[in-house]
Order: sequence, then structure tokens, then C-alpha cells
Amino acid sequence: MAAPVSMGELLRSEQLEDPLYKDEGLCVLGIFGKSALQPSSGKESLINTLADKHVFPLFGPEGDADIPGGGSLIRAYYNQESRVLYLVLTTVCDNRQLLRACEALSSGLGHAEAHDFWKAAEKQRCLHLLYLFSLCHILLLVHPTCSFDVTYDRLFRALDALRQKALPLLRAAIKDCPVSKEWKLNCRPCPPRLLFVFQMNGALKVSGGAGAGAAAGGDAPGGNPEKPKKHSPRRRLQHTLEDQIYRIFRKSRVLTNQSINCLFTVPANQAFVYVVPGPEEDPVGALLGQLRGHCTLRDSEPGAVLTGPRRYTQLRQSARQPSFTVEGSSLAGAGGQLVDCTLKEFLWQHVELVLAKKGFDDSVGRNPQPSHFELPTYSKWAQVAGRLHQVMLDSQDEGSAELALKVQGQLKVLEGFLDSDAKFSESRCQKALPLAHSAYQSNLPHNYTTTVHKNQLAQALRVYSQHARGVAFQRYALQLHDDCYKFWSNGHQLCEERSLTDQHCVHKFHLLPKTGEKPEMDRNPPILYHNSRGRSTSSCNCGRKQVPREDPFDIKAANYDFYQMLEEKCCGKLERIHFPVFQPSTPDPDPEPEGEEAAGPPEAPAEGSGDGEQLKEEEATGHTPGDSTSLSLALSLGQSADSLGPYGDGAEGQEKRPSLAERQPSTVEYLPGMLHSGCPEGLLPRFSSWSLVKLGPAKAYSCHSGLDQPGFLPGSTFLLPWDIVIRCRPEEEMGLAEPLDAAPSSWPAPNKALAGKRAPTAGLGLGRGRRGRDDVARAFVGFEYEDGRGRRFISSGPDKVVKVLGPGGPKESATRALNSDMPLYFHSPTQGRGLKPHYAQLARLFIVVPDAPLEIVLAPQVQPGPPPCPIFHPEQREVLLPPDGFWVLRFPYAYATERGPCYPPKDSQQLPSFRVLRGALRANTTSPPPQ
Repeated sequence: MAAPVSMGELLRSEQLEDPLYKDEGLCVLGIFGKSALQPSSGKESLINTLADKHVFPLFGPEGDADIPGGGSLIRAYYNQESRVLYLVLTTVCDNRQLLRACEALSSGLGHAEAHDFWKAAEKQRCLHLLYLFSLCHILLLVHPTCSFDVTYDRLFRALDALRQKALPLLRAAIKDCPVSKEWKLNCRPCPPRLLFVFQMNGALKVSGGAGAGAAAGGDAPGGNPEKPKKHSPRRRLQHTLEDQIYRIFRKSRVLTNQSINCLFTVPANQAFVYVVPGPEEDPVGALLGQLRGHCTLRDSEPGAVLTGPRRYTQLRQSARQPSFTVEGSSLAGAGGQLVDCTLKEFLWQHVELVLAKKGFDDSVGRNPQPSHFELPTYSKWAQVAGRLHQVMLDSQDEGSAELALKVQGQLKVLEGFLDSDAKFSESRCQKALPLAHSAYQSNLPHNYTTTVHKNQLAQALRVYSQHARGVAFQRYALQLHDDCYKFWSNGHQLCEERSLTDQHCVHKFHLLPKTGEKPEMDRNPPILYHNSRGRSTSSCNCGRKQVPREDPFDIKAANYDFYQMLEEKCCGKLERIHFPVFQPSTPDPDPEPEGEEAAGPPEAPAEGSGDGEQLKEEEATGHTPGDSTSLSLALSLGQSADSLGPYGDGAEGQEKRPSLAERQPSTVEYLPGMLHSGCPEGLLPRFSSWSLVKLGPAKAYSCHSGLDQPGFLPGSTFLLPWDIVIRCRPEEEMGLAEPLDAAPSSWPAPNKALAGKRAPTAGLGLGRGRRGRDDVARAFVGFEYEDGRGRRFISSGPDKVVKVLGPGGPKESATRALNSDMPLYFHSPTQGRGLKPHYAQLARLFIVVPDAPLEIVLAPQVQPGPPPCPIFHPEQREVLLPPDGFWVLRFPYAYATERGPCYPPKDSQQLPSFRVLRGALRANTTSPPPQ
């Protein structure tokens, strides 16, 4: 064979042998191990030395690039003259293949995936080694340093276990091959002999003479350092390594007394360790030394030169045996020191035993059993090698595919030996799992939410990461995640629905009843209504009756159904102003809600009073007319120029006013929630979340006793007075309109505001040149707050509660409350002992409209959250309150948009963002038209 080829190519090709060597046997020599970093230090360079030919290139074999992903490859070189077949195994233990394997790994590969990649490469390496151990007579382990790697002990034990498991499969593969019964039974020509070749790596530097003895250990302290040593330092190192390796393998029972049962053998009376000397520092001197050695051998007598095992045995003899001088032989050096043999001489003493058909008798003990030995011809060996190659390395053949799969299945035996780090990781992670499970289940309620599950899972993973180690960390972490999720979903999952007051439903995961369906607890999952077990006390529309209520989960139940239930008991017969709602034009009971095509403009937050007034100006011309009276429509169309904005002057060239037809609400689509500033124009909800009722005439409220309703805190039942200046008519009209005689009818009725009361001119901004005098009408306003326990109070400003201790009513006016943004939520005066803040919500607005020539317009706007929360308002943006009335506007209990509810504030810092914009009430003073 002129050049080395891969094992597959060797078996597929027909080897043309010389007829002179056709019937002779051949010795199969396998080489494996690790290579050093230096060039020309690989295993292939040893074959160049043994064959005295330049077989392999200096920088590694050219076929290494054909190995996919840095795997394993066996290259063969057959030397017919010496009858030796060299098999060189290249794996990821060689530096060139290690670099290619690292390049094959992707950059984003995780630790566990990279570990699996390397372990797969290690398993393939073991299969190739088992292939060599099944075909070779001699195996040469090459190591780049001069110290033994103890990991080979674990590797050889794994190979021995794999061989015992795969032996029946290998017997079935070679049962038809023309070899002996012993070969078929043991699946190898003989127990292979393992030799070790170490390379000098600078750990042993010898300069010669006495220094050599000192470097190698020398004599004991006090000895004679000038006494020459019989063995060189390199030879003493070889003897030490032999003793160390033999002790390790015997201790782990890789080597036993009977060599036939072992994976390999080592000779008992021959050297099996060779240390390759390092490169000389003086290359010229090294060349001269080699030349001198060749010349000395050439001049010596042929009969005096010993070859083969006898020569190497003589080297190991005692120092008392006479040795040759340098001039007569190369066996002895200067000072009587024995000369070290070459690598070829070391190896050839074992090869000659094979070619001479003597075999290896490496069994020790009292009753050693002879081991089988066979020296096959190349053709017989090629048949066995081809069958084993199909079963162990190449599974493409259809006839041996089943056996190949079974052999691959036996690779699990290697996990316990080779993957010790993974085995340790498995053990650590398995011990950490129960601790993590306990951490997850500690202090858990029977049913809990996703947030609690995630928090407990994070705690469990934290405990797991403190104890788990290694490559199995990720896999067992995923198992912990799955186990915790199964525990949570198996009857411990809480309903994730939150009420409008931001409280979770207390039931476990369930379904809502459909229309006409009854709740069923026994079903899986059960059919139940949401319930947070939260109860509060709330008043009806007019405020005269308080009842407990459940925590609502639906906006209709919160703002409409609860108050409709109380209509029959309390305020059902009161006069009211109905806000417009959706009225379908067809008898379809379930028209279409607002779709995506009716999406409104982007929400614009209103942060200050200027934004609120601008919003009122924009809404003044686009509001929907109410159903109460035509007076509201007339007021909306006949406002002052300031409120009408661009439509106030009536000048030519102004923008076209939208017609009434264009502003009619839709009768096909409705809003699914509440009306706010972000809703599209022309859509109304199916129900109104607001209520405006009349408790009676203006005299129904007494400014001396306050409100007569339940739940109010003592001293906080009084409404705030609101003095409104009324412009008087000219004196001519006043004289015509007033009666001539002072009849009793000209006196005001009891409990009515005095229409003729003189107003002080100071502070009213009245000019001195005005004809006539202005009168003052007194209205009463009260912003009522109600907390969850039914405690109610009136607020006189953004940060003050009305509290009157004596008779006479409150001293402060309602001007501050009307000109400020009132808070939607207020700290409850009855906080209690709890640490959690308790808030009262704006529930009602009381307005007492006097019997006077004035108009009070109601236009509430609520911003129930920080921007970009929209602004909520009733379905009729502005409502004209008729004179002589005691009106109550009920605000919604909860606020929600299409995206979800607007939850109450959680801390005091959020309170300023929840507000009722100023301008909820304004008064227009007018004079009655002439009769």
C-alpha cells in the first residue's frame, strides 16, 4: 500500500497482495491516544519512524477534513514487506479534530446541549476503540506527556463492560467468517497486548554524567553523586511508569490473572512503556550523534549484534553482566551505562512474537490458562473486519442494520463509566427536587392565583439552584416547573377574574353559567358566578336607603342592576331626568355592539382646568339632545358666544353647524361599556351608569337641620350655600311688572330665598353707572362621599370635610368646591385601626335649585385614573336643572372602558389623578321675558 487510506476504503477495495506474502499471516497494530500541540508530534509520525518511510505528512493526515463534525476515523497503512498492518485512530482527543469540533458547535448552544455533543463524540470514540480491540494483536497508546492519565482506567472499564454486552451481537456478525472457533467465540484473534508510548515534554532535562543522576533522583542524601548509574534517567522513568500503570490496572481489576478474560494484557517479563526523547536543543550535535551511531554499527561485527527480544532482554539484565564498550557495541554508553533502545527496537520485540506465531503468554498466577492466538492472512482478516465494521461503525448495510441498532443501544452501558459528571449532576439534582417542591408548597393556600404561583415557583427555583449542579440542571429545572404547574392546575388554581374593586374571585377555576343555566358545584370545572367575598354598604339613587351589596364583577351589575333593585323599595316613584340610552330600531333582541371599524379617536388626557374647559367647548356643539324637554335642546343651541366657540357670533363664513340628523344616536350599534371621551360619536350604551332624581321642591331641604338620610357622620349632613347674583331688569320694566299695592302675595313663601334681598356691592364687581340693583339667589350644593362601610359625609373642598357642631349650618361657601377639581376618592375620616388606607368614593352630588329666575346647568366630568385615562360623562353632557327643585346626581359605582375597569387607587400618591373636573355646575342668570 503506497499511501494510507480510511478503514472503509480499505475494506471496500480489493487489496492486491504480493504472491510471496499471500499465504503468510500479518500482524495488526493499532495506534490510539492523544496528540501534543507541537507539529510532527502526532501518532502518525510514529508510523513514519517504524516503517522508515514518509507515509503520513508532517502536519497530520490529509483526510482529517473528511471527518464530519470532528468525529472519529481509522486510517490504515499496510506494509507488506514487514507484514504489519497499521491502524491509526483519530478522535476529538487529537488537537486538530478538537478544533474542528469546537467550530462545529454553534455559538448559542447551551451548556447541556454542548455536554450532549461531547458525550456523543466520546461514545463514538469508544465504539472505534472497541473495534480496534477486536481486530488488533498489539495496541499502542500514545500520550503527549510523560505522566500517566488515570482517566484511561475508567475508559478501559467502560470498554470492557461494553464488550461483554455486545459480545453476543459480535458473534452473530462473524459466525460465517473463515476463522477459528476461538476467534468466533471471543470475537478477537487474541487478547491484545497494550503498549504505552509517552513523549518527553520537558519535565526531564539531562545534561549527562552526574547531573543526570541528580536529575533523575540520584542517590540518597549522603551518597556518592559521582557514582555512575546503570540505567539512564529515561529508563528509570519507564520502569516507574510500568510499575504505576500495572498497580492501577490491577487495583481496578482491568488486569486479572487470566488474560483470556481481560480487555487487554501487558507483558510480565518485557517492557511495555517507552518514553520518546524530546528534541535536542543542539540539532547539529544530534545529527552528528546519529551519524556516529550509524558508523559504529556499520564497523561492528555482524555476529556481535543482537536483535529481537533477546537484545531487549539483555538490556534489562543486571549491571553485573559484562557490557560492551562504545567502540564495540551500541548497548553500553560512557561509564558503563546501558544505552537506551530505539522505538522500533522496543516495538519489534512484540511484533516478532506475533509473526512467529508464538502469541502472548501474559497470564499470571499459580494455574495460568493459555490464551488463544491466531495469525490470520489478510483475506481472512479483511472478512472479519468488514463484518464488524458494518455492525459497529457503518450501519448503511441493510443486512446488518438490525445488529447495528442493537450495538448502538448497548452504548447506554458507557453512561455510568464515562459520564461521571452527568451521573453526579443527576444525583445532585434529584436530591434538590424534593427541597424545591417543599419550598414551593410552603405557606400556600388551597387555591391561589398565577402571581402566587410564579412567586412560589421563583422561590422553589432559588432553592433548587442552591443545591443542584452540573449538566442536568436545566432538565430538572424544567421538570420542577412542570411539577409545580401540575400541582397548581390540579384543583389548586384560583379564578383569575378580578372584581371592579380589584379583588380576586375566591372560587377555584370555574366557568360562568350561561343564560338560563343554574350553577353546579359538582361539575369539573364547576359552573359558578364570580364572588370575591367582599361586601360593602351602599345607598340607593336618592340616598335615603342603605343596603349591603356584593362586590361586583360586571359594570352593569355595579352601576345599574343594584340600583334598579332598590327602585321598587325606595326611589322608584321620584321624578327624574332620564339619560338617553341605546334604542334599537329593529326587534332584534341582541344587536351588534361596537366593532373595530367604529374605533374612536385616540384618547387625549385632560390634566388641568384649561384642558377641561377646552373639552367642554368641543363638546358644547356635539352633545346628544336629551329626552327630557325641549328646554335642554334650546339651551344647548342658544348658549353664550363664549361657550359656543366658533359658532357663537353667527357671522358669515363660519363653519357649518352639524345638523340634528347627523347628531342622532345610532339605532344599530351600541357601546359595550360606559360613555367616555374616547368613544366614537353617535353611539350610546344599553344602560345608563348615572342617575338624576328629584327629591322634591327646594323647600324639601332645611339649611338648619341638613339632610335627613342614614349613614352620615355627625355634623356632616349640611350642604354648602352657593350665592348666585341675579341681574335685575331695568327700572321701567320693574315698575310695570310689580303690582301697585303691597298685597300679601308679594311676600315670599316660607323656606324660599328672598328674591328682593339686597346684595352687597362690595366684591361683586358691579359698576356704579348700572341702572338698577342686583339680587342674590341662594342655592345649596353638596359633594357626598361614601365608603365601603356606608359612612357618608359632605366635602367642602378637595381636602376638607364639612363638620358643623352647632346650629346655623356651615360657614364656608360652595365656591371653593365648584371652582376646584374635587377628588374622586377621599381619605375616610373613620379610618379605624387597620394599616391599609380606607377611601371614600364620590357617590352623589346634591343640588338645591331655588325658585328664582336663573338656570343651573349640570355637566359632570370624571377622570378615574392617571393619564391616558379617558374622561367619563353622562349620556347627556349638559342637563338644565329646572328651578325650585332638590336634585340628586348619583355617580357611577365603578368605571370601565372597552379595555377593562379603572381600578381604585392603591396608595395615597395616586389620589390626585382620580378627580372630578371643575365646572360640574354653572349658573346662568336670566330675566323673564316681558309679558
